[in-house]
Amino acid sequence: MANRSAPKELAEIAPKLVEVTDSVLFGDVWERPELSPRDRSLITVSVLAALYRTEQLG
Repeated sequence: MANRSAPKELAEIAPKLVEVTDSVLFGDVWERPELSPRDRSLITVSVLAALYRTEQLG
């Protein structure tokens, strides 16, 4: 799994949200085998660009 996690600032306010985000979104959902990591990344970048969320591309 890629080294991803919710922002540390959020952990101070909503620790359970960070826990669920890290384990479910970046763990279970991101690691599903139906799409390759390359295809999943391409989809993610495309959606972020289409929604003008370029600050999240990093």
